[in-house]
Amino acid sequence: MSSNLNIQFVSDIMCPWCVVGLGNLNKALAQLDDSVTVDISFQPFELNPNMPPEGQNIQEHIIEKYGITEQESDQNRAMIKARGQEVDFDFNFTNDSRMYNSFDAHRLLHWAGIQGKQAELKAALFKAHFTHNQDVSDYTVLANLAASVDLDLTEAKAVLEGQLYASEVREQETFWQQNGVQSVPTLIINNKYAISGGQPAEIFKDALEEIMAKESV
Repeated sequence: MSSNLNIQFVSDIMCPWCVVGLGNLNKALAQLDDSVTVDISFQPFELNPNMPPEGQNIQEHIIEKYGITEQESDQNRAMIKARGQEVDFDFNFTNDSRMYNSFDAHRLLHWAGIQGKQAELKAALFKAHFTHNQDVSDYTVLANLAASVDLDLTEAKAVLEGQLYASEVREQETFWQQNGVQSVPTLIINNKYAISGGQPAEIFKDALEEIMAKESV
């Protein structure tokens, strides 16, 4: 008998641990195979809502935000890169890598969810930002990424230039913050259970199996 899981993946495009977490979640779900039917949606969270349009150098930002040394920042990047390789993701950190404002990307993701293409666009955004060092706050970049996952280019441009879904994204962000989400990734399962962090696949698998057992009672 198959279980049904609704997973709301609260995350930000700027979050490398969200990439790791999503990759390991997908590995865990693959191991569960036919025992579970899953509906995943991606919910918005901005790590840096006040990030200016020009963005900020990643290393400069991390050192400034968390009060760590340049050496500690390099060590963190090396660890994230290694964790990325475990889920077949290439983190291409360079001295010129930048953090950007992600609000417009979240608006586009909201629209992509309506079109049934949210997971594909999420993956494209992660790769554009962390592998290709593209500016994912730029409307042309965003529209082209939408087109790359078979979303309509003209509609994508209209969403971005018309500031569509801004209020919906703001409301979702506020909802998650008011309900205790303070860091990402955070997974909300069946509106009852929460799993936080870029956990290994085994941790996700064990947690999901425990939830499935509880839900079957």
